[in-house]
Amino acid sequence: MHFKDINFIIIGAGKSASTWLQKQLQSDPEVYMPDPELHYFSRNYSRGDEWYLSQFKDAGVGQTVGEKSNSYLYAPDAAAHIHDRMPHVRLIAQLRNPVERAYSNYCMLFQRGEVGPDIESYLDPSQGGGNKLLISGHFASHLQTYIDLFGREKLLILFFEGVLDDPEGQMSQVRTHLDLPPHPLAPEGWSKTKDKSAPNVPAHWKKRLGWMKPIVRPLRGTATFETARGWIASETQYPPLTDDLRKRLNDYYGPSIEALEQISGQSLSHWYGSMDEPGGMTA
Repeated sequence: MHFKDINFIIIGAGKSASTWLQKQLQSDPEVYMPDPELHYFSRNYSRGDEWYLSQFKDAGVGQTVGEKSNSYLYAPDAAAHIHDRMPHVRLIAQLRNPVERAYSNYCMLFQRGEVGPDIESYLDPSQGGGNKLLISGHFASHLQTYIDLFGREKLLILFFEGVLDDPEGQMSQVRTHLDLPPHPLAPEGWSKTKDKSAPNVPAHWKKRLGWMKPIVRPLRGTATFETARGWIASETQYPPLTDDLRKRLNDYYGPSIEALEQISGQSLSHWYGSMDEPGGMTA
């Protein structure tokens, strides 16, 4: 495997159903994608090119080869690293209302016990405007870096709403961008993923029981495991995103959304509407 043999990269965004895109492409025998996010050009660059290329060793002759790593959209040097190795590669970005994305990301971190219940200390732009939760949503500036290097024609910009409203049309755009023939949607593409309303093991229990993971891993999915998990799992009560905080976030992201409209050529006025329910698709 050589860099010239890698055809595409899904660069993000996180919490925007990019995993759905990956599953759909992986269901096609003409496509090869490794399962994990490699994060090579953002977090694992020190591992070296040989390590990265080895992740594609199982790709078959003639397959369209690619990967997905959401961190590539935000990492400062990722675009330059990718262009240095693969100036030919085609790029896909699937984006979500930055207010909804930030709240979804906050909820994920809250469920893990990595952030506290004081939501404003993390999502109020006047308090945390420089933190990663908010900076990640400035899609226009992140994408402009890629456009400056690769050109606009190599970048396909999609939106989260397309997965919900017209999944066939969404994948048709992807397949056209990658010069792939039509292929039916994978059945799992119709289901929700990472449902935030599903019962979860509280973060403090996860830390206490972390040592048991290797022991119980073979039991996952069995009736015994699910019964035991049910004893301690509960529905997480997430701090709500208030109307006032949502308005502040809309104001904060307004200029960035306008810039994204110019880049994408699409109106995003609907992004100022209501928030997603906590149980939506958040891949």
